Amino acid sequence: MPGASRPKAALDSVIRKSRVHFYKPIQVAEILYRHRTVGGFELRDPESYRNPSKRWRDEVSRRLVGRASTSSQKFQDNLFERNAMPPEILAELGELNRRAGGLVEAYVYRSLQARLLSVSEARGYIAGTPPERFALRELVARFRRVPGLKRSIDKMYEIAVHALFAALVRALRVEVSLTVGNKDERILRDFEGFVSAVLGLSQARPAVARAARLFRAGVANAADRGVDMWSNFGPAVQVKFLALTPALAEDIAENAGSGSVVIVCKSAERSVIEAVLGQVGLGGTIQGVVTLDDLDRWYALAMGEAYREALGRPLLKDLEREFDGEFPGNRGVEPFLAERGYDSIAVPEDWQPA
Repeated sequence: MPGASRPKAALDSVIRKSRVHFYKPIQVAEILYRHRTVGGFELRDPESYRNPSKRWRDEVSRRLVGRASTSSQKFQDNLFERNAMPPEILAELGELNRRAGGLVEAYVYRSLQARLLSVSEARGYIAGTPPERFALRELVARFRRVPGLKRSIDKMYEIAVHALFAALVRALRVEVSLTVGNKDERILRDFEGFVSAVLGLSQARPAVARAARLFRAGVANAADRGVDMWSNFGPAVQVKFLALTPALAEDIAENAGSGSVVIVCKSAERSVIEAVLGQVGLGGTIQGVVTLDDLDRWYALAMGEAYREALGRPLLKDLEREFDGEFPGNRGVEPFLAERGYDSIAVPEDWQPA
């Protein structure tokens, strides 16, 4: 399409940089959809649609990917900066879109459909591979091979780590004991409400044992900072697959408070991470460093004959469930394309989703 090269390049950049939930491309598409079908705002004036477009985006993203953006307002507003989709480029896209009857909108949502198909194929590997043939490195490779999934590989690592660690803690039947060490019955009596409500103890039961558990901190974040998991038995867990700087190392330690931290990292990063933490005086905060080689070996052991039934099969079910909780499926996109009429738009060869 004549004159489309510059605005399409900007749109492709936004799509390429997006995680699988596609929040920013969806926001662009919904601005263009409202501009084409309703109007009432000027594309060169971002203040006329900046905030409403977040609501439009969230309505569609809840339907298509099951959740809305929780990123900071600053990160969301980066969409309209010069290195993303500045208003003058958006205006050019809007003109192209209006002339072509929604072509740009269709391109965004067909690109989302293609991205979610890649997600479904990765899920299919988890759900359809028997334990004896499953390999963590193959799952990792599937994310690395597809450009649209590489942006979300950190979240795939997180669920793989959490599923494995939680399964091992469960299989080992780890328990955490809580005991009142002060034998003064008076303080137990006077603060009985606190002891009961907060500690779950009493004079009659001054000690209790609970199953050890690991908890994930939440869903996708805009930045790879802080703690990804915490436990009821001590350490927090940080899954780290980007280069660790002293500033980020301090963030990890601060987010862990006074507790200890377990870092999960690429094998090649281990020595770098240990050196950086030592330089900034945080070496004592780190309880242990687990590498991808460790994870791969532990997954292989779990799927092996000795542990396959007790550990391997339940682990794959846990991994599948956590994958579904983190990544969207693609079942809702096709009806949406038909509803909007995007499936009947003739798309030029240079506007086919990559």
